[in-house]
Amino acid sequence: MAEIKVIMPQMGESIFEGTITKWLKSKGERVERDEPLFEISTDKIDSEIPAPASGVIRDILVKEGQTVQINTVVAVIGDESSTPSEASSQEDPAPVASPVAALEPEEEEEGGEGGQDGNRTSPLVRRIAKEHGIDLSALAGKGTGLNGRITKRDILSYIEQGGPAQKRPAAEQPARPQAPAPAPVKFSGEVERVPMTPMRRAIAEHMVMSRRTSAHVTTFFEVDCSRIMQHREKQRAEFEQSGVKLTVTAYFVQAAANALKRFPIVNSSVDGDTVVYKRAINIGIAVNLDWGLIVPVIKNVDEKNLAGIARALNDLGERARNKQLTPDDVKDGTFTITNPGQFGGLTGTPIINQPQAAIMGIGSIKKRVVVVDDSIAIRSMAMLSLSFDHRIIDGAVADQFMADVQKQLENWNV
Repeated sequence: MAEIKVIMPQMGESIFEGTITKWLKSKGERVERDEPLFEISTDKIDSEIPAPASGVIRDILVKEGQTVQINTVVAVIGDESSTPSEASSQEDPAPVASPVAALEPEEEEEGGEGGQDGNRTSPLVRRIAKEHGIDLSALAGKGTGLNGRITKRDILSYIEQGGPAQKRPAAEQPARPQAPAPAPVKFSGEVERVPMTPMRRAIAEHMVMSRRTSAHVTTFFEVDCSRIMQHREKQRAEFEQSGVKLTVTAYFVQAAANALKRFPIVNSSVDGDTVVYKRAINIGIAVNLDWGLIVPVIKNVDEKNLAGIARALNDLGERARNKQLTPDDVKDGTFTITNPGQFGGLTGTPIINQPQAAIMGIGSIKKRVVVVDDSIAIRSMAMLSLSFDHRIIDGAVADQFMADVQKQLENWNV
């Protein structure tokens, strides 16, 4: 067989590089087609990459922990009879195969991979620079990406350190005080320094960027969950017989989807001075993993019933834990739900998942003594929170949205 060059795939739009976090096969070891070959981490997803063909690993060209550009050859697969020296002496170049056939690099956004003053940047970096009024020529020659590419991490670090913005007319100058760069951490006692994983760095950058972008406000609603708990108890066995685990999260997802249809501004985004209303209702569910946090997305939630939502939650959660999510599974979210209550948290003030406008948090459901119709009663109560972008969502609208969610949950048809 001709040797196959394994390349770094593009794991989503505006993703131009990835980090190999772990090789699942060694040089000289046999691998079968579609068998997991290596794990990668990008700004948006951690995933296992399958082998594009069966054969023997003739060479591994990129080490664990190394970040390379998409389409970079990371390994070579051949048959048992060939040797690396024979392969390198072949006159015809070895064919290149993407480990994920369905994830071939997408067409670049208008403007290609260029940038201001010839700087090598991605569309994402150029957008961040434009939003913050950053002249990319100031970072020329300072990019840490492949061949000097200015990465998302570079531009966010530059902004965090108070980098100068492009000159604008006085009327357009943002009134944004620059925070001083944090001083290096010093401690007289014994310490251990561990570098952040690529996923941890991506999460950190995304959270800081979100806080700088949106005017965060959080509102809280206490919800009586007794009826959904009763409904779940009645339906759980029937769902399990069909192979679906019915979690309380499914109820909150369905209630949120219904409310988003009635309050579309909560399902929108800000693009400069324009509000972008999304017709699709795609709800991201924050999933806590041993190695970080990821937000797979249930598409067109409003078109699914409770069983369909529960099935989607089961599927995405399982594939997230097994590193089997695809780029399509984590993109195009319009609203996010996170569940700090799964570990007993009463509530939380989650950070908005950009470029969305709001995120809902679910606190722990606990039986408490409450007053119902002037009588003392025991009810399963939970505190819900909604962090929203006050640039486009007024407090009254946010409260109306949450009151809608509350009403649905408290009046669930048992």
